[in-house]
Amino acid sequence: MTAYKLFGITLGVALIGGALQAQDWSIETFLRAIETPAHDVLMEGVQQPGVTLVAFETDGCSGGLSQAWRAMSSTFPKFAEAHQSRPPWEDCCVTHDRAYNNAGGALEAAASFDARLAADTTLRSCVAASAGDRVEALSEMYDLSAAQIESAYAQIAQTMFLVVRFGGAPCTDLPWRWGFGYPSC
Repeated sequence: MTAYKLFGITLGVALIGGALQAQDWSIETFLRAIETPAHDVLMEGVQQPGVTLVAFETDGCSGGLSQAWRAMSSTFPKFAEAHQSRPPWEDCCVTHDRAYNNAGGALEAAASFDARLAADTTLRSCVAASAGDRVEALSEMYDLSAAQIESAYAQIAQTMFLVVRFGGAPCTDLPWRWGFGYPSC
């Protein structure tokens, strides 16, 4: 990366941060302002005559996570013994996919944004909690404290939250986009 590009990125981040402070905006307000036009387009499409929601389908945890986990489990049986044959948080992903499929049942842009943020926040909480009854066994297996295991799950949950916030916006034509059960924007 050239010094000019690095300077440009740094300046851009500083200007955005300054604009947020000058406008007394939160990050959520800023992100809402950026994302709402896509929610407007999605909601217009959802309300068109003849538009129907396709039957729900899920791949578990998107981005190849469930698929890779299953491949690891079938290739390395000890991995499956220790960590199951599917991600321990896969049910969280399926619940998240249900919300994404029908755009959280929203019919207007602000409600759509709120529903997406709620679905992503719920995913983060569910993944963090999925350590559940595995904490003691994982602590023993990896010689880590319960707090360290819970912290690891919290980090996984936060990473998944950031990935879905970044990559799951409506109208992106990605198969895991918000409102994927409706025709693409």
